[in-house]
Amino acid sequence: MTASATINLPWVESPFFNQELKKANLSPDLEAQVRQYAEDGYLIFDPEIDESVLNDALEQVGPLYGKDLRKQDAWQTVPAVRAIATAPKIMAMLQLLYHRNPIPFQTLNFPVGTQQRTHSDAIHFNSIPQRFMCGVWVALEDVRPDNGPLHYYPGSHKLPFYDLVDMGLKGSEAKTVEDVYGKTYHAYENRLEEIIQAQGLKKATLNMPKGKAIIWSANLLHGGEKILTPGSTRHSQVTHYFFENCVYYTPLRSDATLDKLYVRKITNIATGQPVENKYFDESLRYIQEGYAQRYAIPNSVIKLGSRMPPFLIQAVKKFLKK
Repeated sequence: MTASATINLPWVESPFFNQELKKANLSPDLEAQVRQYAEDGYLIFDPEIDESVLNDALEQVGPLYGKDLRKQDAWQTVPAVRAIATAPKIMAMLQLLYHRNPIPFQTLNFPVGTQQRTHSDAIHFNSIPQRFMCGVWVALEDVRPDNGPLHYYPGSHKLPFYDLVDMGLKGSEAKTVEDVYGKTYHAYENRLEEIIQAQGLKKATLNMPKGKAIIWSANLLHGGEKILTPGSTRHSQVTHYFFENCVYYTPLRSDATLDKLYVRKITNIATGQPVENKYFDESLRYIQEGYAQRYAIPNSVIKLGSRMPPFLIQAVKKFLKK
């Protein structure tokens, strides 16, 4: 067993990463890619997806947008979107970087640049243990300075993960989706911008040819640049990935201290099957997405329980676990 196997972190973020990389016997090119991802929090590479698949995704998702500027989970009806999300070279690279099997769980397709403010994906998608999540963005057409390229802050993944409580915000107060993304998330974006300025982080923009991809780690700060040429398109697909043997949750709607962890129920795009939330290989029985259901036990029942024989108490516990 390697040293990092005893640390519940992605391989590239393990304190033993550098010493183990020297022993990994990777090719010079692959070693350089892995090291860059560990240092910078992103990796630009060629996923070697056939151009016909890219074209099919662009053309077949087009009618699904309607009046929206994005389409979530088109993989359910468009085979090319699923093929991009499960591309063998992407899956192999993620397995190498994280030393766990990747689980593609969400796709987002865009016809234009998002012009999205800077954020960390970890506020939307997180895991226990932390950081077992990443995004892979694939260009379905050339990305230029004028059609809203991505921007990112190299090395920002090494910052602490700023949960809402760290920013003086309460995730579970929002009662509707509108509250979450109108009030809570807007305040999060404002405070994150202040952190970027205070830390003196340097922004980079991504101009990339069709077919190339960028992997970014869960905590890498990124967003979308302004569209300088009105009417220009920037067709793209981002797939979000978790990794096996984790609990998957949404920090933007959580207050763990109040026992309000907003747990996600995800589907593995590669298999089409639901994925169990697991904690140290033990499956957690979440019935539905959201907060776990809790029931208050009256004091009278608790007092009665103290008089029950041990074998009956064990029988009740066993029943409740079913």
